[in-house]
Amino acid sequence: MQRLALFDLDGTLVDRQAAFSDAVTGLCHTHSFTPDIEHWLLTELADRANAADFTRLHDTFDLAVPGAQLWQEYVGLMAAAVTCRPEVLEDLARLRAAAWTIGIVTNGASDIQRAKLSATGLADLVDGVAVSGDLEIRKPDLRLFELAASRCGVRLADGGWMIGDNPAGDIGGGHQASLRTIWLRGRPWPDDLRAAHHIVDDVSDAIAILLNETE
Repeated sequence: MQRLALFDLDGTLVDRQAAFSDAVTGLCHTHSFTPDIEHWLLTELADRANAADFTRLHDTFDLAVPGAQLWQEYVGLMAAAVTCRPEVLEDLARLRAAAWTIGIVTNGASDIQRAKLSATGLADLVDGVAVSGDLEIRKPDLRLFELAASRCGVRLADGGWMIGDNPAGDIGGGHQASLRTIWLRGRPWPDDLRAAHHIVDDVSDAIAILLNETE
């Protein structure tokens, strides 16, 4: 099996929830939005956000600021707020030093996901990135995993690992892609989903498993 490690982004390598809360608070403060608008944002964008959501926001509340402008401001605020822990960046660097190819497979809008990667320094530590917005498909679609492998310069058919926190998207998708899987415990596990190869509480534990594979 080739040394390919594909990682999810939000909830795996970065803390999306903390950044999301900060970004919404910042956006609402900048425009003096009312509490009902802030509540709408926190509710409607809790799982994911894209440009169309901010068009809906504009139309729902008849805002003076265009939806496209609000989206771009939100992207900037998310990039400023999102973090990847230093120890995770160090672990990924060790993985690369051990001759692993590292890719990211993430659902989300292309511009905001790449802004997160650039702001956190993750962009410099990975060989390829596939974002669902690139093809308008989402994990667990096999094509997104194939795109990630291709952008890493390898073949998905030669095997590897998928690491993520979403049971269906990351682990179910990893199984469909014939990858070994590591699940970051947290979300409810569907009854009909085949178990992950490993279960961990932190992405650093997952990287330790991969490094042990090459010792």
